[in-house]
Amino acid sequence: MQMGQKKLQRFEEITRFPNVLIYPKNISGKWADHFGNNNPVTLELACGKGEYTLGLAKLFPQRNFIGVDIKGNRIWKGAKTALDEKSANVAFLRTQIDKLDQYFAPNEVQEIWITFPDPFLRASKTKKRLTHSRFLHIYRRIIIPDGKINLKTDSPELYAFTKEMIAENHCLLLEDMPDMYAQDVNEVLNIRTFYEKQHLDAGKIIHYLQFILPSALPPLPLKEKKEYTVQTD
Repeated sequence: MQMGQKKLQRFEEITRFPNVLIYPKNISGKWADHFGNNNPVTLELACGKGEYTLGLAKLFPQRNFIGVDIKGNRIWKGAKTALDEKSANVAFLRTQIDKLDQYFAPNEVQEIWITFPDPFLRASKTKKRLTHSRFLHIYRRIIIPDGKINLKTDSPELYAFTKEMIAENHCLLLEDMPDMYAQDVNEVLNIRTFYEKQHLDAGKIIHYLQFILPSALPPLPLKEKKEYTVQTD
């Protein structure tokens, strides 16, 4: 089967997967109904094949985990694995990340993981970085007070940029590991995605940050607020 045909087949298959929601309507505030329980919800953003979502779900069976990505071909792998392993605390949401607050109600998310996202190194793409202030404002609208945000990245540029965003937005920095594997790490941090394994094999350093958003973020500049409004309507 050619690659294009395989992708089309996977796109069609995930429409029938009970653990995949594709641009769902009226789901905000109702994730407890989807899972059939009121367990805390954790998101993995730009989840790709969902390795971190699956790994966390195995470690914490009394919590619910949702992988979020726009690429259905990648989501297929994680969703299929979850179904095969009967992982009832795993779901996948196919949508754009800048629309998250359309799918989650205030305080519906307990924790967020951002694992090896595109660092968007060109200066013109800065606002696409998932730790940019405009994304932090979206996360603030859905995460509980004191909810933790975690970043794992091989990009020193994204690591440094995120530290700048943490400082500018008056976030509370809980963990700062410029070289994560230079020390012993717990089982949560030791979950390794396909891309992380590739980065390690190439000798790259893995950076990790954990932080908490303040109760109120500094307002976005007017220009960025207008751009955000256009993008998320």
